[in-house]
Amino acid sequence: MRRLPVYLLLDTSGSMSGEPIEAVKNGVQVMISSLRQNPQAIETAFISVITFDSSANQIIPLTDLASFQMVDLKATGTTALGDALKLVSNKIDNEVTKTTSEQRGDWKPLVFIMTDGIPTDDWQSGLNEFKKRKTAFTVACAAGNGADTNILKQITANVVSLDTADSQSISKFFTWVTASIGVSSTKVEDSGKEVTGLNELPPPPSELNIVV
Repeated sequence: MRRLPVYLLLDTSGSMSGEPIEAVKNGVQVMISSLRQNPQAIETAFISVITFDSSANQIIPLTDLASFQMVDLKATGTTALGDALKLVSNKIDNEVTKTTSEQRGDWKPLVFIMTDGIPTDDWQSGLNEFKKRKTAFTVACAAGNGADTNILKQITANVVSLDTADSQSISKFFTWVTASIGVSSTKVEDSGKEVTGLNELPPPPSELNIVV
C-alpha cells in the first residue's frame, strides 16, 4: 500500500497562547475525525505533527488515521521555523518510503505550515535542506498580521493568510486542509496521480486569502 504522508508544521510559540493554540488543537481533532469518515483518506493518509517554538519537535510521527491520537499543545518560546524545516526534511528521509526498481514507494508528502510570527532562527539554512526534498505540494499559512508572507513565499509558492488568528479563522484553515487531504487521497487512489498545486485543491473559504 502506498501511503500519502501529510506533515503539519504548527507554530506553538508564546504568541499563540490562549485562543489560537486551543483552536489549532481543536482544528487537528476535527480534521482527523472528518478524514476518518473518508474511505480514500482512511486507506492512504498518514499524518505527522511537528511543532516549533524555541526548537522543533515531532510530537506525532507519521501515523495512520485510525491510530492517530492528538497530544496536548502548549504555547511558549520563540519561533524556530528553520529548525522545523530541517526536522521535516529529516523525517521525510526517514519515514517516507522511496520508490526503487523493486518497489513502489509512498506518494510524495503534503506539507502544511502554520505560523503567526516571524522566524527567530536561521530559517534560510532550514529552507535549503527542505528544498532538497520533493513534496507533492507545500502550503504555508500566515495566521494574523504578525507573520511575514514574504518569508513564507520563499518556502513555497502556495501561501495563504488569515486576517486574524482567532478560533473561527483557524478552524476554517483546518477545514480547508481536511478537504485538500481528502481530494489528494481520492486523486492518488482513483487516478494514481498526485495533486501538485493550489489550482487542483478545493477553493479556500473566504477567511483564507491566497497571497500572490
